[in-house]
Amino acid sequence: MTSKIAAFKALHVPGDPLVLFNIWDAGSARAVAGAGAKAIATGSYGVAEAQGFKDGEDFSIEDALRNLERIVSATELPVTLDFETGYGDSPAQVAASVRRALDAGAAGINQEDRMPGETALLPVVQAAERVAAAASSGLFVNARTDVYRGVKPEDYGQHLIDAVLERAEAYAKAGAGGLFVPFLGDHPTITAICAASPLPVNVLWGPGRGTRAQLAACGVARISYGHGPWAATMDWLAGQAKAVFAGEIVPYAAT
Repeated sequence: MTSKIAAFKALHVPGDPLVLFNIWDAGSARAVAGAGAKAIATGSYGVAEAQGFKDGEDFSIEDALRNLERIVSATELPVTLDFETGYGDSPAQVAASVRRALDAGAAGINQEDRMPGETALLPVVQAAERVAAAASSGLFVNARTDVYRGVKPEDYGQHLIDAVLERAEAYAKAGAGGLFVPFLGDHPTITAICAASPLPVNVLWGPGRGTRAQLAACGVARISYGHGPWAATMDWLAGQAKAVFAGEIVPYAAT
């Protein structure tokens, strides 16, 4: 397992970003691995919804870890788990939960800096304590900050970059391996964050957010797709089902 953690960490190279096309179960992991992935990443939203639950740790840790074990058994690639806020009210509980993820075969986790159902970010010191607890496991911790969550591009400014960098510094000192800044598509802002961050930066891809080459030029080290692959798959499934129920004999799109 230690070798997989090291291999996963080595894939985070600013300017040569690792691309993670997020999956939700063992079957989707096998499909993405077979397509040429270098690592496998879950997305908590898709994982929960695929089982009839809602995102935000509504999917229990026991279920999340069982799903992880099945994913790990389906691929030899390093697997990183979207572990939401770390499944714990306290740093000690986070440490215990993350250790269970390590024992289940994870090479890394994502950890958010706001609690389930909350919109406000945790104070920097408190969030860093939780990152430190997770990092004590030895896993690669991709510390997520939601500074840009719900912020319109016209409201971007240096104050938000400074807020991200303050957290990056704190999370780096706490032992994080990476910094995840989702909901951000402005390339000058991404470039400024990547240039100053002590941690390799992960961004969330979405329509209009650029190509891999363009994001690489910004200094990005990791590109995630979040719940996008799951949502696109469900849209396809619903569309095909509608075609079947409308009388189509062969609804499948050509491949």
